[in-house]
Amino acid sequence: MLGTRGGALHVRRKVLQEGRESKPLFARRCPCLAKERGRYTGGMRTVLAATSNQGKLRDFAAAAAPFAIEVQPLPGFASLPAVAEDGATFEENARKKAEHYSRFAPGEVVMADDSGLEVEALGGAPGVISARYAAARDGRENNSSDAENNARLLEELREVPADRRRARFVCVIAAARDGRTLATFRGEVAGMILFEERGTGGFGYDPLFFVPALNRTFGEASAEQKAAVSHRGRAFRRFLEWYTTERNREIR
Repeated sequence: MLGTRGGALHVRRKVLQEGRESKPLFARRCPCLAKERGRYTGGMRTVLAATSNQGKLRDFAAAAAPFAIEVQPLPGFASLPAVAEDGATFEENARKKAEHYSRFAPGEVVMADDSGLEVEALGGAPGVISARYAAARDGRENNSSDAENNARLLEELREVPADRRRARFVCVIAAARDGRTLATFRGEVAGMILFEERGTGGFGYDPLFFVPALNRTFGEASAEQKAAVSHRGRAFRRFLEWYTTERNREIR
């Protein structure tokens, strides 16, 4: 994924009882998280994102807004043990992270995502190492900066003509409970890699990724425009459809 540690989302539900809001289930089962959460906004469902990547949080928030859902970072995420993102596919990494983080919120649904850029002329690279594309070349295990990754991408494509610079962003979200994956959701968006960056918005490879449907790069697009067509927005909306169905089934 393009972020620092990938992402996981922890979902809680609000229950209205006798005119007063009761604490969500995760607050009863995980007092430590409830204490850190600090407040429960009545009437709006909240998706807690277990990620330190602000770009991901913005993307999820923009996609969730039309559904009256609030996205916030999972309290204490930085103190939770990390999981190795060493899977061969986006789905494998997403499942690993969802199963791992769901163990810290017993009984609750936890979402994790993994995503990245696949460039046709590079045989699908950078793929699952998108966040550490430059670092991997230098033998470093940590993530690279956006500037480093973009510089390497442009270098690798230096001799590739415009008509062969096709690429796609891919995002896979996994939903898990108590260490077991419940479902996965995939989103993709096709585009082209430009010869230079355009725009200062977004994060990761966004300023280089031109989206024909928007006639601009993700770096030039607003958060709302990006969410409408992005890989992460599409995967997240599929998750929301599934989650709403599951929640209604549990209520019945």
